[in-house]
Amino acid sequence: MPIHNSDIADIFNRVADLLELEGANQFRIRAYRSAARVVSDLPQSVADMVKREENLSKLPGIGKDLAGKIKEIVEKGSLAQLKELEDRTPKELGNLLKLEGLGPKRVMALHKKLGVKAPEDLRKVAEAGKIRELSGFGKKTEQMILEALGEIREEKKRLKLMAAEQIANPLMDYLKKSKGVKDIAVAGSYRRRKETVGDLDILVTRKKESKVMDRFVDYEDVDKVISKGKTRSTVALQSGFHVDLRVVPQVSYGAALHYFTGSKDHNITVRKLGVQKHFKINEYGVFKGKKRVAGRTEEEVYRKVGLHYIDPELRENWGESEAAQKNRLPKLIKLKDIRGDLHVHTKETDGRHGLDDMVKAAKDHGYEYLAITDHSKRVSMAHGLDKKRLAKQIKAIDKLNGTMKGIVILKSVELDILEDGSLDLPDDILKELDFTVCAVHYNTKLSRKKQTERIIHAMDNPFFNILAHPSGRLINEREPYDLDLERLMKAAKERGCLMELNAHPDRLDLTDRYCKMAKEMGVKIVISTDAHSITDLDFMRFGVDQGRRGWLEPKDVLNTQSWSEIKKLLKRGYRWKIF
Repeated sequence: MPIHNSDIADIFNRVADLLELEGANQFRIRAYRSAARVVSDLPQSVADMVKREENLSKLPGIGKDLAGKIKEIVEKGSLAQLKELEDRTPKELGNLLKLEGLGPKRVMALHKKLGVKAPEDLRKVAEAGKIRELSGFGKKTEQMILEALGEIREEKKRLKLMAAEQIANPLMDYLKKSKGVKDIAVAGSYRRRKETVGDLDILVTRKKESKVMDRFVDYEDVDKVISKGKTRSTVALQSGFHVDLRVVPQVSYGAALHYFTGSKDHNITVRKLGVQKHFKINEYGVFKGKKRVAGRTEEEVYRKVGLHYIDPELRENWGESEAAQKNRLPKLIKLKDIRGDLHVHTKETDGRHGLDDMVKAAKDHGYEYLAITDHSKRVSMAHGLDKKRLAKQIKAIDKLNGTMKGIVILKSVELDILEDGSLDLPDDILKELDFTVCAVHYNTKLSRKKQTERIIHAMDNPFFNILAHPSGRLINEREPYDLDLERLMKAAKERGCLMELNAHPDRLDLTDRYCKMAKEMGVKIVISTDAHSITDLDFMRFGVDQGRRGWLEPKDVLNTQSWSEIKKLLKRGYRWKIF
């Protein structure tokens, strides 16, 4: 059974959860969580690295012990240590740690004194008023636990886009090796680059003698063949993720690709336009009566209904068909348009590489500039920078700029917005920076009004430049803060501030819809990776995908410009102009 990076990360996070319940050393727990993040963020397959006998201990935060455990997971499909921990701990107890207000000590107290083993047990004792009777809990804690339980959603079946890629890429490479395969593509929400993917729809054209369908159902990651036919088969992978393979005629490939890419609402709009011109459109082609008049390519389908070609990322029925009729489709941003990354971390706080390594990696990406944005002191768990340490980093960057050619290193900080709207560091050090990236990390449960006003108050500070990961969400893991983002965008435009599109695949924050809103309001966007390692710099492509879904063009994104132009635009009070 193939092991994906996400499988290894899940095991390490599970180990960390159970160690935390046992009261293990915090440094040991953090090592597992850090290893989980390193593995999940890697663009290459860790299993392939094991097969090539690469030295995994060279990965940041992965010592010999953890490297050995990764090898064990890859080779055996499991980790003996995790089984030992699970044998000592009720299976669902670790899930309770995800509830706000419940640390390991409280979870163990609930388990030992009230017999709580799972969320449903917890709900029953909370509703019976038994929690408030325990020492160290109280009525308010009991109420908070009930509220947290109310927020538990059904387990997400949709995978984050990066996790879906880690499944799709090796499967596509495998299928392409099948003799007689011509065209092959993944359609559906994956092709539209949605932030989560429910399943994979793969389309193939082939020569008659090709046995691609047999090869598909024999794939090593297949757990169950749900159906198998000559033109369509469906399988469930070991993870439970479903994949469809459809074989289509060459003359219908474009029509099928359009149909199965979706979205459903977009396809309905295109079919209605076809009806107006007396065409019938389906996955087999465009028909005039019984005669197929188009369908070999997607361009043919769109042309027949009077539309210019519409990029897959735009196909959500958000006005793209009307724009295509009027030849007003956006010229969407591309990865090659990005000229630098304005949000990365180093080992000074919670990054995994030093300043020199991050700069060299950015230079290898062809970037003209890179901003170093380590955390400010409020983020104590990340060993955030105080004024003295930030001043020292500023000097180090100035020194490196004096020797490094071909790239400009920018001085910045990921600056915490405190609960009262003040900033985490004083103005006399902020004025030494090129710009600031400001963010909320604490006190996230404020009311919608208070949370919004907190950030607007922070924007009033003339040293506030970019609002990082504006909604604070983690896809499938944490809901966004209760915020009025439209009001925030208006405030940002009035004050000359910018909004970040955080490209980390766990965040993709702003959402596609809010990117589109920012564009329409004239608020400029920065697409940044929030990189904590050199490999994280590769996340920029996910941010570009999200920006494309939000109709962003190069002119809408700050870091498509040169540093000399950016300097002007970052000056507070500078009137935005069309790039």
